[in-house]
Amino acid sequence: MSDNSPSQAAQRSLTAVLNRRMLICIFTGFASGMPLYLLIQLVPAWLRDSGVSLAEIGLFSLVGLPYAWKFLWAPFMDRINLSLGLRRGWMVVAQVGLIASIGLMGSVDPLTQTTWVATLAVVIAVLSATQDVAIDAYRRELLPDAELGLGNSVHVQAYRISSLVPGSLALVLADNLPWAQVFWITAAFMGVGVVMSLSIKEPVREQRPPSNLQAAVLEPFLEYVHRRGWQSLVLALAFMVLYKLGDNMATALSTPFYLDLGFSKTEIGLVAKNAALWPAIFGGLVGGLLMIRLGINRALWLFGGIQMASILGYAWLAASGPILWMLAAVIAFEYLGVGLGTAAFTAFIARESSKTFAATQFALFTALAALPRSLANATTGVLVEYVGWVEFFLLCTVLAIPGMLLLFWVAPWSDQGRPSVSPSQPPSLD
Repeated sequence: MSDNSPSQAAQRSLTAVLNRRMLICIFTGFASGMPLYLLIQLVPAWLRDSGVSLAEIGLFSLVGLPYAWKFLWAPFMDRINLSLGLRRGWMVVAQVGLIASIGLMGSVDPLTQTTWVATLAVVIAVLSATQDVAIDAYRRELLPDAELGLGNSVHVQAYRISSLVPGSLALVLADNLPWAQVFWITAAFMGVGVVMSLSIKEPVREQRPPSNLQAAVLEPFLEYVHRRGWQSLVLALAFMVLYKLGDNMATALSTPFYLDLGFSKTEIGLVAKNAALWPAIFGGLVGGLLMIRLGINRALWLFGGIQMASILGYAWLAASGPILWMLAAVIAFEYLGVGLGTAAFTAFIARESSKTFAATQFALFTALAALPRSLANATTGVLVEYVGWVEFFLLCTVLAIPGMLLLFWVAPWSDQGRPSVSPSQPPSLD
């Protein structure tokens, strides 16, 4: 029987799925997603429930800036080896810090101690971004090339599933328990990350870390410019900022929006969050399968169009009022678009990253993708209070257009993908 027979191919696929590396990717995704969803889902609900204005809640989006700046300290994490190892050491330090800071946040009064709330939120964001850098680097070293696609897909889906804790369970608990207890219960789930970090082994490295900080910082930029050119760099970076701008803004104040419409916290926890999660996971998986036939470029066009159209559902809901089935339907369609768009967008970022500098370039590109969530989202509360919810969602739809127009240059429909590596080597700083 041939080595390429269907039965042996299926056996190899099953072996790739059922191994310890995939299990580790489940835990890395859960630990990585928890702090972010706490900041963008639980904290806004807590602030609104405590009487904080929408304008102030919108400004709290700025605490997400460390996710956009994480590439600045990533080179230090490649060089400073902590006691548990280069990757595990940084993961444990960040995770223990997250447990403490998340738990303490619930003991602060949002109305009279706003500065402390903001400070703790920034600390959580910095620690979360640091954990992401360490986890992404660990996962890149852990997975063989043949398992990169599957391992990262498992990580992303576990990342999304982690939103059930701060975005669903915590909101249901908040209807029955004081917020201080809710935050400590939520913080305890980060113990999953600590257990994982202590039970795994540090990867065996074939290559030495960068010889100096200058090389660690500059060589990834020089490699990309050498491979693609300055014009491609500018267009690609603009696209990464703009492609999900409208979608990010539309969902920035989703929980306060549901509360303002008149839905209870339990309805939001049980209906809205689940209606968002599972369509996003379904969209991500289906999007990955469809890209095999469509290619990345066409997927960016088609999925981006669905992503943009789905924002209009929020305007429809805002004009209709608190109808529970409509809430579920609108959110399901929106997050189906989110899942499809994210699948294509993540594939584009992976294609733009070279294999040699995948960790640093991926960190830079994902940091740029987080800019709309941190900067533009800070204006959402002011915009809603000025124009109203319906007009706000219509504006978000319009703001999605520039990212789609950039596809003419960065991902033409007829071009099924350019090579991501150059046959020649970039200049070295060593």
